[in-house]
Amino acid sequence: MKTFGILTGGGDAPGLNAVIRAIVRRSLPRGHRIVGIRHGWRGLMEMETVELDAAATTGILHRGGTILGTSRTNPYKKDDDARRVEANFKQLGLTALIAIGGEDTLGVAAKLSAAGFPVVGVPKTIDNDLAGTDTTFGFDTAVSIATEAIDRLHSTAESHDRVIVCEVMGRHAGWIALHAGMAGGADFILIPERPVDVAAVCAAIARRKERGVHFSIIVAAEGAMLPEGEVKKSADTDAFGHVKLGGIGERLAREIESRTGSETRSVQLGHVQRGGTPTAFDRWLGSRYGLLAADMAHEGAFGKMAAYRGGAFIPVPLAEAVASLKTVPDDLIDLASALFA
Repeated sequence: MKTFGILTGGGDAPGLNAVIRAIVRRSLPRGHRIVGIRHGWRGLMEMETVELDAAATTGILHRGGTILGTSRTNPYKKDDDARRVEANFKQLGLTALIAIGGEDTLGVAAKLSAAGFPVVGVPKTIDNDLAGTDTTFGFDTAVSIATEAIDRLHSTAESHDRVIVCEVMGRHAGWIALHAGMAGGADFILIPERPVDVAAVCAAIARRKERGVHFSIIVAAEGAMLPEGEVKKSADTDAFGHVKLGGIGERLAREIESRTGSETRSVQLGHVQRGGTPTAFDRWLGSRYGLLAADMAHEGAFGKMAAYRGGAFIPVPLAEAVASLKTVPDDLIDLASALFA
């Protein structure tokens, strides 16, 4: 009998429970034992575990969040914490650890793998910015929620002749803003990959006014860069050195109203994008990732991440998956700009 550990780290994403369920259902008939590790890497440091069997994973496919809980914990920030993780890994008798997370969680997984521990990664981020895979689960749900919000903002913006700036998630990459903005018919999309040109946004609003259209929808990723830099909630950083972003929508709304004279409001979607029921696609994608991860652990394909490439599910090296972020390419930005006002 082999013992597999599962942990979920970083921000929650719709589809996490689908991954957990698939790993358990694939592994139990093979005679393996599954140990759930609570609250990500912190749980491995503190030995917070729970047995995962068929009963524990029944009825969770449609649920958002993660039944294991999560945290933004970096055990490699302190040598003592890293040693605790490694010691507890051995104490639990894990044949393999399946780590489900984004760049930070999988970055820790890659370091643990390099130290000689049997680790398998599963890509999770609503931002869709992980290299090595075409799509991450949670992204489709986030885009669907953001698109619905933009649809609703259209009707109120038109009724009041207002400009509305909708701020969506996306620290380093603008995939959510791009996809939701295009799907929702935004008049301008602002993403981290290109500095914000406030003058160009205001010019677009003016052109619409000349055509007799007195409302506009602007979609901005939280990490979009103003001339003075990122808009931060505070100077504090998390365990991985990330500052807390947020507020670009409000900042832009003030600037647009000042320059154009148009009444302007901002809406920050925030954590609404990552909460609630996953879409059918994210349930399917999470399930497929879980099945592959279970097979990788069973077959000893360690130091790798489950990936979805060109319609096929394949293992790729963990080191490759976390080497760089997948950002929106210039040609796609230029293509989307043809749809702007």
